[in-house]
Amino acid sequence: MRKTCLDCVYELAKRDDRIVFIGSDLGAGVLDDFKREMPDRFFMEGISEAHLVGMAAGMALEGRIVYFNTIATFITRRCFEQIVLDLCLHRAQVRLIGSGGGVVYAPLGPTHLATEDIGILRTLPGMTILAPADATEMRRLMPLTVDLPGPAYIRLGKGGDPVVTDPAQPFVLGRPYLLRPGGDILLVSTGTMAQMALDAADQLAAHGLAAGVLHLPTLKPIELEPLLAALAPARVVVSLEEHSRIGGLGSILAEVLAEAGFPAPKRFARMGLPDAFAEQYGSQASLLAHLGLSPDALVAKVLALNAR
Repeated sequence: MRKTCLDCVYELAKRDDRIVFIGSDLGAGVLDDFKREMPDRFFMEGISEAHLVGMAAGMALEGRIVYFNTIATFITRRCFEQIVLDLCLHRAQVRLIGSGGGVVYAPLGPTHLATEDIGILRTLPGMTILAPADATEMRRLMPLTVDLPGPAYIRLGKGGDPVVTDPAQPFVLGRPYLLRPGGDILLVSTGTMAQMALDAADQLAAHGLAAGVLHLPTLKPIELEPLLAALAPARVVVSLEEHSRIGGLGSILAEVLAEAGFPAPKRFARMGLPDAFAEQYGSQASLLAHLGLSPDALVAKVLALNAR
């Protein structure tokens, strides 16, 4: 997914001389073709993210469209004030590309885990937040980010994620996508958690339960009408995200459900990361399992809600 995203930046830059790329301490070889062919629009800087947000904002205010990539937790937590004042306040067209959303960098410990990045940024006026499920969806959404007003955050997964979206389906910013129709149960995911939701839906089918899977690749802004239409027939709704249960997709759905005024109340639960720092190192998969994010855990949560 990260390679696809950066390849798209390169392809877009070849067609649009407003586009600039900034990397912060990225590995050797990243976008070498971009650097060789468009050296005046390629900047590889050191570990100075707050400065780089200001640098990107300055370029954007002079008519550039800037794509800035580094590790997700550093591009959000470390330079929050600069994002607020330099990007959002001035509606600067800077695209923050956060590598390793969630617990991708599990081997490096809690300093590198982007578990609250969505919650941090969705409070900011004018910030668009994107969390695609796979590389094909990334390829469909990237052209739409060029002329997007104001700043945007693009959350990347680990890479090599299975393709679960339809390559033929046009991408519309803000629109939720039904990956699988269902009955009284709706699993709502964002980012690469779509695959886990689909796996859980398969298991629920073995229990005689038809679970729909709704994918939200855009977390801000969201088209409310199609989201409400998908939620309306469901009796049980469970959100799934590789993010803290506070502030992310689960909080978004809780707000929407609370204000929707559905005639019958929904049985609703948030599946996400606990409100605690990770206490273990390991792989992304091992840490997710330790923290209770797995198809089995999701199925157990749905069965418990359905039985109530």
